[in-house]
Amino acid sequence: MSHPSSLTDLQARYGPRYRWLLLLSVMLGTMASIMSSTIVNVAIPDMSRYFILGQERAQWVTSGFMAAMTASMLTTPWLLSRYGYRRTYVGTMLVLMAGGVVGGLANSFGLVLGARVAEGLAAGIVQPIPAIIIMRAFAPHEQGRASGLFGMGVVLAPALGPSVGGVLVDLFGWRSIFFMVVPLCLLSLWMAFRYVPTTSPGGLAANRQGAALDWRGLLLGTTGTLCLLNGMVALRSGSAVQAGVLLTAAVAALLVFVAWQRRLAATGRTPLMNLALFASTPFAMGSVVAFIYGIALFGSTYLLPVYMQLGLKLSASHVGTILLPAGFVLAVTIALVGRLADRQPTWLLVSIGLALLALSFALMATITLASALWVLVIWATLGRIGLGFILPSLNLGSLRPLPDNLLSQGSSAINFLRMLGGAIGVSLCGIVLEWRLAAHGDTLTNAASSPARLAAFNESFFMLAGLCALALVAAWRLRVAPPGAAARPANQEVT
Repeated sequence: MSHPSSLTDLQARYGPRYRWLLLLSVMLGTMASIMSSTIVNVAIPDMSRYFILGQERAQWVTSGFMAAMTASMLTTPWLLSRYGYRRTYVGTMLVLMAGGVVGGLANSFGLVLGARVAEGLAAGIVQPIPAIIIMRAFAPHEQGRASGLFGMGVVLAPALGPSVGGVLVDLFGWRSIFFMVVPLCLLSLWMAFRYVPTTSPGGLAANRQGAALDWRGLLLGTTGTLCLLNGMVALRSGSAVQAGVLLTAAVAALLVFVAWQRRLAATGRTPLMNLALFASTPFAMGSVVAFIYGIALFGSTYLLPVYMQLGLKLSASHVGTILLPAGFVLAVTIALVGRLADRQPTWLLVSIGLALLALSFALMATITLASALWVLVIWATLGRIGLGFILPSLNLGSLRPLPDNLLSQGSSAINFLRMLGGAIGVSLCGIVLEWRLAAHGDTLTNAASSPARLAAFNESFFMLAGLCALALVAAWRLRVAPPGAAARPANQEVT
């Protein structure tokens, strides 16, 4: 007799709508994890004053989270296979919530940093899960709509989070930011016990005696990620020798990681990242797009507010006014494009998105100190429309050609590469901006802006536009047949 929380019983209890309830359950947890990654930025100045921190130490609140999240994404397939959907998901929500509570109550910066690392570990594990569920629970002709609905909910979290967070910091101080994830975590836990099955991907019972986690691969991946991120930070701060050592160590760790993964696969053991994924041309090209997309997304998220405040001398409230509507446009675009992805080739939608994103960056060069604010709003919104075309289409185009046994690994790998690109993107934009400012004889410490400063920002935006154009080459090779007559029926069972 099946367990009351098994996949079969949950499908029988809730019928065809079950897959949507399951998607909503994991969407709430993902929203909580994404909100925890972005909202703390508005509390860093207040936190720095409280703990008397310099900018470099304060920045570890963000970079520690990013490093932990990026590395832990690779463990998701093993955790799902070993403990099943529910135990893995509930565990991550409990860790995320505990990180929020401990961070909010902490009286030392070390404890705050530990809480942020714990939140990052949980966020990294949970983020690949929705893509796995979308690919397994929904028929091919529904996957775009499911991705659009999920994406719309997820992008609203970072769009609304900083605005709400700013109000909370003003009213209650930096501690209130950490507690914001608690209600979402509690709601997601309640839904998880109702709708998330105990089974592992494939619909089978979790195998507690399955393959052991590839600890050596995880250590190599984590070491390489930390060396890469710190190397980029050192490069930005001007420490060329330290940056060279760290970046060389990152490359060495990557090469050893690849060799170790090959050895595990050749001897029949389970690698942390199955390199057979990259034998699929759409997945390999999708990984390239995801990496560059991460650079452009996170790099522009850093660059745009700095550009508006220090380049165009706009107030913080003006920046929020410009970026908040763009966030809502992004959410609506994702929902609409998700439906298109069920009928149109995903490579075409991704290519359109990259082209719009590149155009948005390039058009920033038309802005001057005398430009009307509405021009800036249009160019920023155009970029968000481009992101809306990419988000629901990229995972589908990359994961659809993979065999079922590689879906979990594929989702984790492509999320890992996107986040790695994102972590690099912030430092890369800072490095290029400072380089071009020095070339134009300016620095951001000068009180007044100037055409020379705008020229430096423009060249940084051109760099991002060039990267998006480069990603277009890979996007054209994402060509897979769109779902059609051979699609599975809409009431297909979750597996």
